[in-house]
Amino acid sequence: MKLFRRLSTPRLVGLVAGVVVVAAAVSVGSMAAFGSSAQTPPPKPLDQALQDAINAPEPTGITARVEFTNNLFPSGALSGISGAGQSALTSGGSGRLWWSPADQRGRLELQSDAGDAQILWDESHVTIWDSSSNTVYDLPLPAHQGTPEPTASQDQGPTLADIDTFLQDLAKQADVSGAEPASVAGEPAYRVTISPAHSAGLIGSADLAWDAAQGVPLEIAVHAQGQSTPALALKVTDISFGPVASSDLAVSPPADAKKVELGGQVDRTGTGSDTQKVTGLDAVQAAVPFTIVAPDTLVGLPRQSVQLLGGADKGALVLYGQGLGAIALVEHAAGSGQAPDQASSLPTVALGTATGHELATALGTVLFFEKGGVSFVLAGSMPSAAAESAAQSVG
Repeated sequence: MKLFRRLSTPRLVGLVAGVVVVAAAVSVGSMAAFGSSAQTPPPKPLDQALQDAINAPEPTGITARVEFTNNLFPSGALSGISGAGQSALTSGGSGRLWWSPADQRGRLELQSDAGDAQILWDESHVTIWDSSSNTVYDLPLPAHQGTPEPTASQDQGPTLADIDTFLQDLAKQADVSGAEPASVAGEPAYRVTISPAHSAGLIGSADLAWDAAQGVPLEIAVHAQGQSTPALALKVTDISFGPVASSDLAVSPPADAKKVELGGQVDRTGTGSDTQKVTGLDAVQAAVPFTIVAPDTLVGLPRQSVQLLGGADKGALVLYGQGLGAIALVEHAAGSGQAPDQASSLPTVALGTATGHELATALGTVLFFEKGGVSFVLAGSMPSAAAESAAQSVG
């Protein structure tokens, strides 16, 4: 199994975005870096460059230095959250990364004057420790359900025809550049730019660069519409390939650190291979202790799905529209404690007869509000005015 194919979406976000979500950082030590000269690889068609990256030998480990850019938040957007304005997670910074493919464990360290931020992940959890606020965030990852072992032909990787089919399908949703020869962290690399072909809210484009010989991601950047400076980016500046010590993949937050559980789990019925999501408005309504709002449309977008969220206080996840331009509406019974504690420190906005708290970023907006005994979280890649209009129409 090669590195690209072994990374699920959450793990790739953890590897390349700190961010997620969604990759690479450290002093090189005694390991020799592969290819120290700043050379570019020979030109290749995109499908061939991708196939070579997928079929590249999987490294035994990665140690690297990285630079993290975060221009998501406008000035003052997080001024009410203690320490957040200085955290490397929200302001960006340099750092280090360790990654061990054999046991799917990794660690990203971002440094700042207020204290380091540590992001650790394995196959079951992502753990974020922000020392500037002495807070530990825990995000469980979805469990794999009966994933079959790859066949011999599958382990050899996709053919050029397979990749061409994938690129043709992708072209229906996005404009994809060719593989541009580049040099990243002194490594010969290829870079590709992807821009949404249809409405994607505030998202303008994404850049991805990978090592031409090792197939390892070296840079990822997401741009807001009309902006040349990335809203989010993680770039490797120095990299080495070789075994990673277990001690480099472990960090122990202090015992007095505040602990925050992130993410609501999609509730399921059944066990083993019979496990299924609980979906549909009627089925979800029967499982929650409050009246779901879930209008048929939201600011012109049709309701696409309703899913049950598990946990101590069950809730509903309602999706409107499709793709990157979709809107997510999460509903819980008011007073269930599902809204993050920090929401009350966000800027206050008027939403008709209700009052909400808003987090506006370069790539989208999140609103927290309550109406009629229901607590809502509304999120989408849209300007704050559009999000506020959507929230006012709820309930």
